[in-house]
Amino acid sequence: MNLSQLVSNSFKYPFRNIKKLPVICILFILIAIIPIGMISDNNYVVAIGVIAFFLFILIVPGYFLSMVKLGSNQSAMLPSFNLVNNIYDSIKVLFLRIVYMIVPAIVFFIALTVFGPTARDLLFNFRIHEFIATVGLVLLIIFVTYFVFEFLLFFAKARLAYFNRLSEALKIKNVIGDIRSIGIVNIIKWLIVMAILLNVVAFISSVVISIPYVGFLIYVCIVIPILESIANYSLGLLYSNIAKNYDNIDFKEIESVEYERIN
Repeated sequence: MNLSQLVSNSFKYPFRNIKKLPVICILFILIAIIPIGMISDNNYVVAIGVIAFFLFILIVPGYFLSMVKLGSNQSAMLPSFNLVNNIYDSIKVLFLRIVYMIVPAIVFFIALTVFGPTARDLLFNFRIHEFIATVGLVLLIIFVTYFVFEFLLFFAKARLAYFNRLSEALKIKNVIGDIRSIGIVNIIKWLIVMAILLNVVAFISSVVISIPYVGFLIYVCIVIPILESIANYSLGLLYSNIAKNYDNIDFKEIESVEYERIN
């Protein structure tokens, strides 16, 4: 699937399933309860909102992972809501993020430990230029490390969705192999085009926030779910370009195992 087809199908995706779209919108109401309670100065609503927020964390990431899965199979269906499966998948996504963020966290603390005292001494001695250079270097190291692992996590999530096995998503070597198979240039072009289009849509749609009373709810519960659906499905479609290779490999492996068993 080329880039134009991928982008076109991604933006059509939520609206092909317009009858199921309210399911996602209802899920996003969960994160709107806290600000509603704060605005209304109602502690009970805020308390309910905190509980709803944790429910959101437990359900929505797994639901969007299902969209990546459908995209990797080039299915245009919107996933059905399944509480148990969604929670289970959300936990896997959360665990995956924690694992992939271990190295950036270690780099962050090492950078603070190594450069922190030096930066403090430079500041106290009014060596401002050296202080700025040191802080800039630390921030650059942290940012580059975080960006690299966030990038890997992006495709580890796609691998998790396709194979439905956490062990496959934790194989960083294979994740890097997937990135190479898709092509760095193709990925960069996809990222740039999707980022520009999604931001344009988000900016234009933000005018609904100005609608009194309900503008915020419309944006959080309708606009954001649609944008998230487009982004996750698009990732799945991108991964579908190499997913068929795994289907062929798996088929051959099954045939080989079956042949050895029979003989």
